Amino acid sequence: MILNNRIAIVTGAGSGIGRAGAAIMAREGAHVVVVDRSVEAAGDTVAAIAAGGGSAEALAVDVTDDDALADGIADILYRHGRIDILHNHAGAQVAGDLEEVEVAGFDRSWNLNVRAHFMAARLVMPSMKKAGRGVIVNTSSSSGVLYDREMIAYTTTKHAVIAMTRQMAGDYAKYGVRVNALCPGWVDTPFNEPFIDQMGGREAIEAYIRERVPLGRWASVDEIAESILFLVSDRSSYMTGQILVVDGGETVV
Repeated sequence: MILNNRIAIVTGAGSGIGRAGAAIMAREGAHVVVVDRSVEAAGDTVAAIAAGGGSAEALAVDVTDDDALADGIADILYRHGRIDILHNHAGAQVAGDLEEVEVAGFDRSWNLNVRAHFMAARLVMPSMKKAGRGVIVNTSSSSGVLYDREMIAYTTTKHAVIAMTRQMAGDYAKYGVRVNALCPGWVDTPFNEPFIDQMGGREAIEAYIRERVPLGRWASVDEIAESILFLVSDRSSYMTGQILVVDGGETVV
């Protein structure tokens, strides 16, 4: 198993891509701390991992709460002694163009999609520096490299994640810490509900994807999980500061 005995934190792991990423890390031998603001969702992910023979624990915390996040990470370090992997995945879509988006929604998007990634990375970095190794993956989006219609809050934050990732990678490579960004395209999860509503329903989004994505379909969460495994494992050991776009070819059109 390529992640044997590693300690991994995955935020937003209560559902969707986060859950699939946590599951594949556990199958490859990592002990996974499943972070989600929902106690029930985090527990469901842990139970699913345990049912498959993996090792995991739940941490129910709102990652935008600095004190709660700091306490949670400090407890993980106290009990496990190290953190080898951090996957910052928690995020949200907030729809609307410049004039329509709620200012509070823009702020909420920034706090969750960017600032929480920054804080979690800041909190784990001292232990990674001390160990002389570590991996951080920040989830951005294909919207971090593309125009995304009437989604100014979302695209702004996802572009920012890419810039932040590159900055972290450049600053901390000398300590043996690798930092990369994952940019998923269209993945069939409830996360897309705001954009589906904006597009006019499921039939409209299906037609949109068939037209815009060369592979002509959604990705499954398991397909994205394979890319996560690559980024957090030694299979990408000479890779840092990079942006892995997994989008069915949408960005080449």
